[in-house]
Amino acid sequence: MQAALRLARYSAPLRSAPSVRCLATTANPSHVASASSASPSSSSSKASIIPLSNVEAQWEKMSAEEKSTVHEQLEEIMKKDWKQLSLDEKKAAYYVAFGPHGPRAPVSKPGDGFKIFAGTAALVGVAGIMYYVIRIFSPAPPRTINKEWQEASNQRALEQKMNPITGIASEGYTGKGFVQK
Repeated sequence: MQAALRLARYSAPLRSAPSVRCLATTANPSHVASASSASPSSSSSKASIIPLSNVEAQWEKMSAEEKSTVHEQLEEIMKKDWKQLSLDEKKAAYYVAFGPHGPRAPVSKPGDGFKIFAGTAALVGVAGIMYYVIRIFSPAPPRTINKEWQEASNQRALEQKMNPITGIASEGYTGKGFVQK
């Protein structure tokens, strides 16, 4: 999981910013003290605390630098024994490493399935209507397709002894010959 966080941290573009962000956890309140002590050193920087229980809700609104800071601080937290981590810390680490953001973001939005189904049904309906319209306005089938014509073609083939080795004029032939229906 640490490798995934490291990879995600390095893939995020970094911007130089004067603010310092720290994670406030229930298991390690020293982050709050270090953030507040870093704040007075420069008048333009602001220290803001991101509670780990709310990382999932704030993730999309964070800048790339803030996300990088979260990655770094979670790496430090995950160096501890996992049995000592709080549930919020574990959830935040899992969300940052494997959450539905970046390349794991859902491709489709809720309700897209119905739109795809409705569009497909409409296209199938249009294709069906076009098929029947074409069938209505098409000419009649040729006269050589009817059964009588095909039986007459069989008789003519027998009279001419057509294909005497394996075909209709051969001994013991049991096929239908030219009859298709």
